[in-house]
Amino acid sequence: MKNKQRVLVLVKPDGVRRGLVGQVLSRIEARGFVIEAIELRQATEELLAVHYAEHVTKPFYPGLVKYMTSGPVVAVVASGDRVIESFRTMAGATDPVAALPGTIRGDLARDWDSGTHQNIVHGSDSPESAAREIAIWFPGLVD
Repeated sequence: MKNKQRVLVLVKPDGVRRGLVGQVLSRIEARGFVIEAIELRQATEELLAVHYAEHVTKPFYPGLVKYMTSGPVVAVVASGDRVIESFRTMAGATDPVAALPGTIRGDLARDWDSGTHQNIVHGSDSPESAAREIAIWFPGLVD
């Protein structure tokens, strides 16, 4: 593979709570990507402060932490050719209302009036972000 990458995918608490983990994973695998690691875990405020470091001072951050700690998440490392770009396309727009049908968010996400989009998944947005995020969630996988 000339453009092999890794991506961190998080199935957020709303996706886990609604039983959508299998659908998200099957979409990843159907595209030919490899699941390298998977773990069900409860995100802590400390872990989220590192993961979302660029957002800590923003007004929406407290609601984001409340949402992300409201239940377990499934953390996944997937790999394959251009997996970062592919997964972000598969995920769809961050705002579930704007996400196109056929995307994970367009088909599965709900937009609650909570101040925080409950949008099922997170996916790393660049190779640099993927490396940083994978090191946070799966320190044993660092190259």
